[in-house]
Amino acid sequence: MQEFSEKLLAWFDVYGRHDLPWQQNKTAYRVWVSEIMLQQTQVKTVIPYYERFMQSFPTLQQLADASQEEVLAHWSGLGYYARGRNLHKAAQLIQQEYGGEFPDEFDEIVSLPGIGRSTAGAILSIAHKKRYPILDGNVKRVLSRYLAVEGWPGEKPIENKMWEQADLFTPERRFDDYTQAIMDLGATLCTRSKPGCDACPLASDCAALKQDRVANFPFSKPKKTKPVKQASLLMLLNERNQIWLEQRPQNGIWGGLWSLPQYGSLEELEQALKPALQSHAGGGQSLVKWESFRHTFSHYHLDIEPVSVGEVQEAPAGWCGEWYNLTQTNELGLPAPVKSLLGQLEKEYVKNGQMRKNG
Repeated sequence: MQEFSEKLLAWFDVYGRHDLPWQQNKTAYRVWVSEIMLQQTQVKTVIPYYERFMQSFPTLQQLADASQEEVLAHWSGLGYYARGRNLHKAAQLIQQEYGGEFPDEFDEIVSLPGIGRSTAGAILSIAHKKRYPILDGNVKRVLSRYLAVEGWPGEKPIENKMWEQADLFTPERRFDDYTQAIMDLGATLCTRSKPGCDACPLASDCAALKQDRVANFPFSKPKKTKPVKQASLLMLLNERNQIWLEQRPQNGIWGGLWSLPQYGSLEELEQALKPALQSHAGGGQSLVKWESFRHTFSHYHLDIEPVSVGEVQEAPAGWCGEWYNLTQTNELGLPAPVKSLLGQLEKEYVKNGQMRKNG
């Protein structure tokens, strides 16, 4: 166990990454934000989001005082939006219950929204200098290969066993550096595909490499066919070239984000829109179908059929939402496919503000 950590730390000292934004001024707040953003997201993707986020919310207090809309606008495009909502909720709880000071006890940290055992361990290790193991995706991959762990790490008995191993491998000294080192190894060398085994400091004792089975570890989650759902998204524009957006419910997909009105089918969309079309002076506004595309979530595919209609006078009575200038929508928290559609819609306008009819 000691040899494992010594080899890893020696490698990290020479080859590890030491200049990432969250590795500077390692406060609990900064480490926490980075750990949440890095969940299921690559470092190169996170860096610009993290830097913008920290520029707007440099302290936990400023994050707690911000509106959810401001927070989600900074999260727009990063995906897994529950992370952003939970980050904001947790900041408010810390403000209310801990006087704005990030807690330094495991049970208190893990009770906060969006923080699990591994994230709590990383915060305690890196920021509070307390010895706690971690077991994020990178660490699971390193350990499952080094130990040739048979079975999917998501199964509870296997996960429990890996937690035991993660704890045993965590050294008594320099555990904060070790935490960053093992994550770094998984992110840079012990990668999912094309791992750099030739440069790995643990290669000589790696069971998967000895068995010539590196590609088999970690075992994949038993595959299930993802269901496919349908959605029609409405791009409704008024005579002032503003787009109608609605805020999604807090729970569920895209919770709290601003989005286009969504319907289960084109027929449902047309029925809901009928009052707005009939009220248009001159009538006869037609829907323009755009090319359909697929957006994939972790547990299902969503086939999206975008539809546009322009120059209505007002939204139908009873609709809850707001009109926004297309140039203002970047200030909102938007789902990635909606953000892309609005960008395309801007390009569909000619100088006099009329939408091209070719869709």
